[in-house]
Amino acid sequence: MFKYMIQSNFIISVISFISLFFFYGKDSLSNTTLIFCSIILLNAISASVHYAEVIAKRVGPALGTLILALSVTIIEVGLILSLMSIEKTNTGSTIARDTVFSAIMIVTNGVIGMCLFIGGLRHKELGFQSQGTSTLIGVLAVLSTLTLVLPNFTTSSVGPTFSAGQLIFASVASIVLYGALVWAQTISQKSYFEAITNEQFIKLEQENYVPSRNQSIVAFLGLILSLLVVIGMAKTLSPFIEKTLVDMGAPQATVGIIIALLVLAPETLASISAAKMNQLQTSLNLALGSAAASIALTIPIVSIYSIMNDKTITLGLDGKSLVLLILTFMSAGSTFGTGRTTTLQGIVHLVILASYVALSFMP
Repeated sequence: MFKYMIQSNFIISVISFISLFFFYGKDSLSNTTLIFCSIILLNAISASVHYAEVIAKRVGPALGTLILALSVTIIEVGLILSLMSIEKTNTGSTIARDTVFSAIMIVTNGVIGMCLFIGGLRHKELGFQSQGTSTLIGVLAVLSTLTLVLPNFTTSSVGPTFSAGQLIFASVASIVLYGALVWAQTISQKSYFEAITNEQFIKLEQENYVPSRNQSIVAFLGLILSLLVVIGMAKTLSPFIEKTLVDMGAPQATVGIIIALLVLAPETLASISAAKMNQLQTSLNLALGSAAASIALTIPIVSIYSIMNDKTITLGLDGKSLVLLILTFMSAGSTFGTGRTTTLQGIVHLVILASYVALSFMP
């Protein structure tokens, strides 16, 4: 079954890649074509994450989590740059900030909140490695402050922005910090991020199918094709997505929320599935690792793009968002301070997410 799923997804990816040549760069598309392209985009996002999971099963959980996070980040960057490249866009200067902040809020409050809530209902309490989780939260807090908070207080450029030199420094610092996190996860402190085993999980792992070398190669090729389709279709659909949101009167932050939801949807399902099996550490590695990668890899690429194309990017959060960010990390510190969590803590994070969504549409 697993073998046929890889083959069928690869065939669909090839067809989607061929279809890209017929629609890429079109100035006008019919409603039927827009729906068709949207289906291709969603399928490519889902397929790319599936391929990353296949490769992860081959190389092991530590590298697998990294591969999945990198794949999701590539998709996110492709969508962001597609919108930034539109000359007359209303969201071009803020899309990177809105998307990264949305990813942080959705991951730390939505994904983790659902994991704690659903896992807590099934197992009463969920255990995890406090050392590794505290490290993930700490890295995410520093990355968030460096890229989304400090631009509000610097004086080298006007507004909540960084100068070119500051962008370069923030980008290098983010990459170094994320590289240190990856080193800790995969080599130096690998045991801090390993899931707490139980009999049910051990049995599932033993029954888990490991892809062959040829299947992994097919998955790798499919991943490349899917990522190209995502970036190409995102470039094609970006003007129409923004026009639709403007016609609806939706706030600018809606674009960032939509992008974050699209790229995080498959990873959300994987995290919740792990929490159901009482493997909260796996859920936390996936969710928090993805959020860290979202900042540490997206901001540098967007910064390079803005410097090379002389485009201004707004990174600093407004006052409302700053309060929500502080509240999020305060709650996370309380939630992950003891090594055990319950349903109540999941509800706390879900309420914070609900507040973020509500205030985005009712500023």
